[in-house]
Amino acid sequence: MKTILFDLDGTLIDSTEAILESFGVAYDTFGRAIPEDETIKKLIGHPLDIMFMMLGISQSQANDYVNAYKEHYRLISRQKTTLLPLAKEAVKLAATIGTLGIVTTKTASYSEELLEHLGIMHYFSVLIGRESVTHPKPHPEPILKALSHLNADAAHAWMIGDTPLDLMAANEAGVRGIGVLCGYGTKYDLQKHTECVLHDTLDAVKHINRL
Repeated sequence: MKTILFDLDGTLIDSTEAILESFGVAYDTFGRAIPEDETIKKLIGHPLDIMFMMLGISQSQANDYVNAYKEHYRLISRQKTTLLPLAKEAVKLAATIGTLGIVTTKTASYSEELLEHLGIMHYFSVLIGRESVTHPKPHPEPILKALSHLNADAAHAWMIGDTPLDLMAANEAGVRGIGVLCGYGTKYDLQKHTECVLHDTLDAVKHINRL
């Protein structure tokens, strides 16, 4: 039995507007200038506290910014998040060939709510979020935890993601990583971590189906 694990942002969903707006609210809350959209987008995929620190917020303040972000994100995430084109088709096809899971650095409870709202949560047998693990991607722990929960074999598992973090975690966990170009990572960066970089998530699932 095949196991197919998916990242969320940039792989199955587009929540860019909600993410950028919530970053803006967090910076406004503490009276700081908001970073450029492109600067924030390049960091999507990292845990929020790491993103804020990479954007210059001190470690001691990062959690306050995360809390301000989450408070706003929770209010707007449903109306400002959509499935990426062909994502639903990708998930439906994947469900016919294997067991599915989500491995994300988003908060698991928000992610579950979003996927319920978008009508696809029932396809997934496990959802590993930021609070589910000690070490988020690029550490292999989230993928290994998903495999353990599913009682799945790494040799017959794939991780589909749009950032190098997804692929680094896949390599460390001993599963095959497929990079997709429908999200935030560049082809150049993804190719450093996998030989398989495809246009979108449906292409990735079709590729797995052919194997």
